[in-house]
Amino acid sequence: MPKKSLQLTNKRKEEVIDACEKLYLTKGYQEITIKEISKEISMSRPSIYNYYETKEEIFLALLIREYQKWRADILQIITAHEKLSPDELAHALSHTLAPRMLLLKISAMNLYEIEEHSRKERLKDYKVVFKESLDAFASCLKKFLPDLSNQQIEAIRYAFFPFMYGIYPYVYPTDKQKLAMDEAQVSYEQITIEDITYNLLKQLIH
Repeated sequence: MPKKSLQLTNKRKEEVIDACEKLYLTKGYQEITIKEISKEISMSRPSIYNYYETKEEIFLALLIREYQKWRADILQIITAHEKLSPDELAHALSHTLAPRMLLLKISAMNLYEIEEHSRKERLKDYKVVFKESLDAFASCLKKFLPDLSNQQIEAIRYAFFPFMYGIYPYVYPTDKQKLAMDEAQVSYEQITIEDITYNLLKQLIH
């Protein structure tokens, strides 16, 4: 594909992803359709289908972009610091996750359905980026906590990444969920993404 054509294709894909992201900030997953996305950017549905076969593939592309941003922030920690104490590392890593609300929301709320309705090659693209994030996380631990064994690092990863999937619904309960918790006398304290992440990491890496 000629360079200009590739640049235009990538630009159009980004426009579709941007529109999906904008809608997801104000609408529920089920409300968002390719028709709604096409209205947002004045692109016909047949044109969108040139890039993505399903709405789920658009969400998967959005998730890939979120993981790429998160991985870049983790790698920035590695290059920006020579040494970090366990507490400083916990703070630094939790800070990288704070802006990734969309990553956490998609992972917690819609990932299974998205994977189920995406082509295998698109799903592979996501798994590659996910693995790169796992590796960046491990590299960060290895640099700043050199006494950890590979088995310990693996145990931390297995504890941390599944934990990530539960962050969004805990930090952002709906009004209905809050009311139900009040009536059930379930204690609930408002907490940020950064705080809940730090609280776990400081236990895992100290």
